Amino acid sequence: MDQTIYLFIITSLSILLLLVLVMKLKVHAFISLLLASTFVGLASGMPFMDLITNLQKGMGDILGFITIVVGLGAILGKLLEVSGGAQTLAHFIIKGFGEKRTTWALMLTGFIVSIPVFLDVGFIILIPLIYALTKKSGLSMLHYAIPLLAGMAVTHAFIPPTPGPVAVAEIINANLGWMIIFGVVVGLPCSIIAGPIFGRYISKKIFVPVPSHIEFKADAETPLKSDFYMIAFVITLPLLLILLATTSGMLVGLGYLDGEHFLVGLAQFIGHPFMALTVATLIASYFLGFKKGFKAKQLLEFSDKALAPAGLIIVITGAGGMFKQILVESGAGEALAQVFIEYNVAPIVMAYVIAVVIRVIQGSATVAMVTAAGMIAPVIMGLEYSEPMKALIGIAIAAGSCILSHVNDSGFWLVKKYLDISEKQTLQTWTVMETIISLSGFLIVLLLSFFIS
Repeated sequence: MDQTIYLFIITSLSILLLLVLVMKLKVHAFISLLLASTFVGLASGMPFMDLITNLQKGMGDILGFITIVVGLGAILGKLLEVSGGAQTLAHFIIKGFGEKRTTWALMLTGFIVSIPVFLDVGFIILIPLIYALTKKSGLSMLHYAIPLLAGMAVTHAFIPPTPGPVAVAEIINANLGWMIIFGVVVGLPCSIIAGPIFGRYISKKIFVPVPSHIEFKADAETPLKSDFYMIAFVITLPLLLILLATTSGMLVGLGYLDGEHFLVGLAQFIGHPFMALTVATLIASYFLGFKKGFKAKQLLEFSDKALAPAGLIIVITGAGGMFKQILVESGAGEALAQVFIEYNVAPIVMAYVIAVVIRVIQGSATVAMVTAAGMIAPVIMGLEYSEPMKALIGIAIAAGSCILSHVNDSGFWLVKKYLDISEKQTLQTWTVMETIISLSGFLIVLLLSFFIS
């Protein structure tokens, strides 16, 4: 058998093995990815100790970056959560948009809040606002919940420093600044289509009242406008600093700036994700922590709690790094690239399809993203794509990981529980919303790819 075909077959079998381990045997995704990587290495004829060395290298290379970024991002999100920042942001955005455009305000709130805060946490924090708006208007709760969820779901999947796109960027070696740019460019239209537009439609088809067990408390104290400005600044600061570094690097490459100039070096330094998130976290610790009356010991406890769920994402991402490394060193990635070239399959399409298949079958968006990124990374390395194109491929993976959330996804059950709707209604609402995000996102990515080399 031709070596290229053989390596392509064992790569395909490794995906099948991964799915069987996760779905049928209920093996943790981290261990499943480790076993799938080992299978590829051994089946390709890699010497035993070389396999161990490459597993270690793959894990170490990615964790050196992802641990710091995800860890700092989790702490920043926790500070926003405990300080009441999400509610303050929502209050002023809704007030600014006006009562008639509340759904657009909720979409934008979800889009911004989910940058530092995990989707499930952000939704739980803001669901009382959805209950209150529904009670006041008498409309279906879906009219307000779907726009909020759409904004959150898009940012959670598309825009760093949320863990998923950060992991994809690191595995495929895409620039985070470009990931942020395309995440916003692609994500905002997706949020609008899946949020206010779909939300208005589905809320007329399915009436969902406020759950009967919900008790309404007296109106809370109106937050200060100064708090809103500070929270908006803290959330956007790391993004702006990362974009500053990306922009300065572009200008150096085009010859408009001297790469040796002190200010260029400073922009690159403070715009590195490590420094950008460190600065934002320190500012948040002071203004959302100490200034809000929290003690140093409490802030330490918040950090400990924030890092617990982040640890799970970190080890799964590390396993994705192992998978990528084994594909590269075994030659399987090169074989995959040859198959793509021979059959004229664009990597941007294959990246999306791989993420879709894994997402639908096993449910976890994170596993879908890191696996698809691990498979497509060697192909990108072989074809030497530009930074913008690599970022677009990363967004394609993110879009694929959103599709058809159903009963094997924890997000499905979270939405069902807090909206108090049936499984069928959750499929008609949340699942369709996620699929709209996925398909519209992929179509926009394809369109953009025609203009970027």
